[in-house]
Amino acid sequence: MKILYLRQALKDVNKIKNDKLKSKLLDVVNDLKLAESLSEIKNVKSMSGHSDAYRIRIGDYRLGIYYYEDRVTIARFVKRKDIYKLFA
Repeated sequence: MKILYLRQALKDVNKIKNDKLKSKLLDVVNDLKLAESLSEIKNVKSMSGHSDAYRIRIGDYRLGIYYYEDRVTIARFVKRKDIYKLFA
């Protein structure tokens, strides 16, 4: 799949100090690149209120993405409690 990154997602990742968490995030992004469809990725759930928005669980954080056809846009990477407030 083709992956696009929003500026805010890159800012979110730069704020993270935990190297293990960054390593897990990198693994998920690599899995997204190699996947043929979103169903091949673990811990993916649809976001309520958004037709093409999904979240991927990575520890206590959530990766907010948009999936349309064969393109994934990574929008946010925030703590679990903040994903619905900040993900737009």
